[in-house]
Amino acid sequence: MREERKAVEVTVLLPAYNEEQSIGSTIAEIKKRYPDFEILVIDDGSTDNTLQAAMEAGANVWPHPYNIGNGAAVKTGLRLARGEWIILMDADGQHNPADIERLLEHRDRYDMVVGARSRKSETAMHRDIANWLYSRLASYVTKFKVEDLTSGFRLVRNSTVRQFIYLLPNTFSYPTTLTMAYLRSGRSVRYVPIHTRRRKGKSKSKIRLFRDGVRFFLIITKISTLFAPLRIFLPISLLFFFTGLGYYMYTFMIQSRFTNMSALLFNSAVIIFMIGLVSEQISQMRYDGVE
Repeated sequence: MREERKAVEVTVLLPAYNEEQSIGSTIAEIKKRYPDFEILVIDDGSTDNTLQAAMEAGANVWPHPYNIGNGAAVKTGLRLARGEWIILMDADGQHNPADIERLLEHRDRYDMVVGARSRKSETAMHRDIANWLYSRLASYVTKFKVEDLTSGFRLVRNSTVRQFIYLLPNTFSYPTTLTMAYLRSGRSVRYVPIHTRRRKGKSKSKIRLFRDGVRFFLIITKISTLFAPLRIFLPISLLFFFTGLGYYMYTFMIQSRFTNMSALLFNSAVIIFMIGLVSEQISQMRYDGVE
């Protein structure tokens, strides 16, 4: 299903699952604007005609035998992409192919360029609020202003992003992991404001507010402890320490004694801090083999 391999400068990677209503027009628009780019579609086990529509539109298509996940499709695409640079974008029509050029303008200065959704983008309010909260947490962990943590529209260099494929999950959270992995390893990231359109086809997003909201919270917490554990463990340790100190002062004034609860809180603060310290060393060792 893939044409003869040859060197190309840019690969546009489109992970797709049941996007037959939008995939054809998205590919046609990309081909019209950038005829020399490779367009690679990873069909993640679609049950509709996504595969056929992508092939008819002229894209190189690689199918998964069944639905594995959006992140898994991205990982497959990263392994197969031929371009020196890879544009990651959604296949549902939200991202404007005209913005690809705006990302490519910064390719010589930054390791990753991300399209940050502006306030005028046609996105659901609850997702905007959640993305803002997650971005603030990521900014705290990475010490870098993360403007859009979950944006799936980004530019990466092929040789660089391959170093982080093993870290990417099979779910929708691959943009979160990729962003934090780049920042944690000292790679440069640039945000470019973009305006996203309402997704074509299905009226509802594949992401469910309550179920996936909890899952995203767990993911961002896990990723935070994976890349910068002391930034998470230290505040919790301090919380236990000052709670114990306050409780000790209270009981000393009221009962003139040091209680078991104060001792437990102080011990917990020390244990949590030491766990965070060890985790920080383990996290640092993970990057010893990364260029």
